[in-house]
Amino acid sequence: MLVALLFVSRTGVVGVVTSDEKASLLSFMMSVYSDPEHALQNWNSSGVHVCEWTGITCNEGRSAVMQLVLTGRSLGGTISPALSGLSSLKVLDLSKNYFEGHIPAELGALLMLQELSLAWNLLEGTIPLGFGKLRSLIYVDMGNNRLSGDIPVEFFCNGSSSLQYVDLSNNSFTGGIPLKDDCEMKDLRYLLLWSNRLTGRIPPALANSTRMEWLDLELNLLNGRLPSHIVSRMPNLQFLYLSYNQFTAEDGNTNLETFFDALSNSSALRELELGANNLSGKIPPVISRLPKSLVQINLAENLLYGSIPPQISNLINLTLLNLSSNLLNGTIPTELCQVGRLERVYLSNNLLSGEIPSALGDLPHLGLLDLSQNRLSGAIPDSFANLSQLRRLLLFGNQLSGKIPPSLGKCVNLEILDLSYNRISGEIPGEVAGLGSLKINLNLSHNDLGGNLPLELSKMDMVLAVDLSSNSLSGAIPSQLGSCIALEYLNLSGNSLEGSEARLAAFSRGDMEDDENPEPNELKIPKITYDELTQATEGFSLSNLIGSGQFGHVYKGVLHDNTRIAVKVLDSDSASGIPQSFKRECQILRRTRHRNLVRIITICSRPDFKALIFPLMSMGSLERYLYPCQGSAQKLDLSQLVSICNDVAEAVAYLHHHSPVRVVHCDLKPSNILLDDDMKALVTDFGIAKLIKGDEESAATTTALDSVSFSSTDGLLRGSVGYIAPEYGMGKRASTQGDVYSFGVLLLEIITGIRPTDPIFGHWSSLHEWVKSHYPHKIDTIVQRAVNSYCSGTTSATPECASAGVCHNVIVEMIELGLICTQFSPSLRPSMLDVTQEMGRLRQYLSTELVLPYK
Repeated sequence: MLVALLFVSRTGVVGVVTSDEKASLLSFMMSVYSDPEHALQNWNSSGVHVCEWTGITCNEGRSAVMQLVLTGRSLGGTISPALSGLSSLKVLDLSKNYFEGHIPAELGALLMLQELSLAWNLLEGTIPLGFGKLRSLIYVDMGNNRLSGDIPVEFFCNGSSSLQYVDLSNNSFTGGIPLKDDCEMKDLRYLLLWSNRLTGRIPPALANSTRMEWLDLELNLLNGRLPSHIVSRMPNLQFLYLSYNQFTAEDGNTNLETFFDALSNSSALRELELGANNLSGKIPPVISRLPKSLVQINLAENLLYGSIPPQISNLINLTLLNLSSNLLNGTIPTELCQVGRLERVYLSNNLLSGEIPSALGDLPHLGLLDLSQNRLSGAIPDSFANLSQLRRLLLFGNQLSGKIPPSLGKCVNLEILDLSYNRISGEIPGEVAGLGSLKINLNLSHNDLGGNLPLELSKMDMVLAVDLSSNSLSGAIPSQLGSCIALEYLNLSGNSLEGSEARLAAFSRGDMEDDENPEPNELKIPKITYDELTQATEGFSLSNLIGSGQFGHVYKGVLHDNTRIAVKVLDSDSASGIPQSFKRECQILRRTRHRNLVRIITICSRPDFKALIFPLMSMGSLERYLYPCQGSAQKLDLSQLVSICNDVAEAVAYLHHHSPVRVVHCDLKPSNILLDDDMKALVTDFGIAKLIKGDEESAATTTALDSVSFSSTDGLLRGSVGYIAPEYGMGKRASTQGDVYSFGVLLLEIITGIRPTDPIFGHWSSLHEWVKSHYPHKIDTIVQRAVNSYCSGTTSATPECASAGVCHNVIVEMIELGLICTQFSPSLRPSMLDVTQEMGRLRQYLSTELVLPYK
């Protein structure tokens, strides 16, 4: 077998000498950090033709490799220049992997290449100059890397017009868009250069790309006038994104009419993004000439002034209108209410005046209306009760008066209601206070509201923040507010509230100072003083320290009646997180009841000290048994492990599906699983848990908080490294599927005996990937190790061969369940009810087929 010989001449011209494509592929494989039994498991296997290797497609005669497609295979390492030996290659797709280093200049020798995708890797450096020789290229995607430098002129202008799709987005490219005047690029349909550092003007030569459908230049440093003369020659244009640059309008930055007229030829235009530029002038009436196909238009964060032209009603298919953060004045035109498909309307942070048109209540699909920070006056229209799809109503920072319409209570999908900083008077209607749909924010602060707090507020069991401050509210704070268990922020200051319940309500929300003894009738737990805890733990001595966590330490102790306790003391150094963690854990423990959830004995709370007190679990945590230190804990057998996993699954299934308040634990791991004297498992530590409504995790729980002004930790990764679901790293909110992922990691950790943070994984991204790389053909190594560890006396070398077979089967099924639970896509994971059923089946199977001796 001949190895590819590569050299670079003194002139920089790449030469390739090879007679064996197989050698090129094997050389590429040698530079890849991946278990060959995983992504490339059949490469170089005896009896397997090269054309049957994973990711390889050959021509009909099987004499040449035509395609190499290894997208999403979790491959690492560098891209070998040996790939240049695949002289007939037409498709090279290495996207969605972990390749590092530079793009080999030698790939410029692949003169037959038509499709090149290196997107979603960790590549750095520049685009090789030699890529100008790839004149057969139709499709190029290098987006989402770390590439930098100027884009070579030759890459676009190489005497060929074959390029149709170019994506270089989300890199760090600098310089201008390299299109010379003589560049044809007539076939170019998609040009995606967003999120780079490109400067200068849009080159006139882009007007030659008359077949353009998608032009995205957002988030750069481009300047000059809006490219009217360019877009006028793009009749097929559907998506035009120019936001977050430094573009100006015609005629000294006063005339948008020319640009809108130029777009009138693009009859298929769907989305127009011009936000966050330096655009000035008025919105011209000729906005009506924009294609009726337009679905979204964004002119926000500019310097536009004047009134909103009524002719905007001609855009009959518009679903999103964003004119926020400009200098617009005048009234909201009633003609806008004729655009019947509107779903999101942003007119905030302008100088709009007059009353809110009641006809806005006739928009059947309206889900978000933001009119905040204007000069609007008058009353809130009763017609808003017709907005059955309304989820967010933001009217704060105006001059609105009158009363809050009780009819707003009919907006059964409303999640955010912000009427703060107005002149609204009257009482808070019970219909509005009882909106159970509010999941994020109710802000009625800085108005003239009076009367008592309505008892219906207690129905907001899912709302995260309530601000009723700076009004004229009076009377007692109802104790029923304690049922608002999801509440993370409550502000009632600046009112005339009073009564014996005021201090209780403040404590139950965790955002005001309180003494060491909360009301026992509310929490239904006995009192305990700080001095008693100090005595029980011998002054919180290090000798009594049994654990540490994200928010504090756990000490063992003995009360005066000989009750053995564990005291979880929140660390004062983490003060910013204490109120939320302490309150959340108190509320969840108080409302949930299950045999496999740790129960709370009492709490101790002072301004400078907060602690939760639990029964002491003398057997410690599961972590102690998985990683015993110098014989500090007995080894567990398989029957015990299956029983423990079943207990944990049942506890989490209860939290997800049967608890009075649905809970996402967010931090399942061995140290948060305690064992009692009978080795029964109890799940603990709800300090970062989250609450969901019923079994439904609506889209609202996965979106950003947009205009909410309160502090939250939702943007942070929830959980412990190694156990965190991958979607959390992409900004998704906590979900039951995230707990399923953590449980799957726990199963794999138990079977392999390897922590998910162990450096053994190297180039594998997770414990899941490492185990998957062995499944199914190489799984026996892992299984046998687990059999030896957990099935003492039942290996195949002993008379109990049948028992060894039972052990083997159970361990394999636990591995398979762990892999299923840790799938990348949350939608493919089972529910905890399904997991519980499977664990229960395995537990029953073991109890009937095998009795394992304790070690």
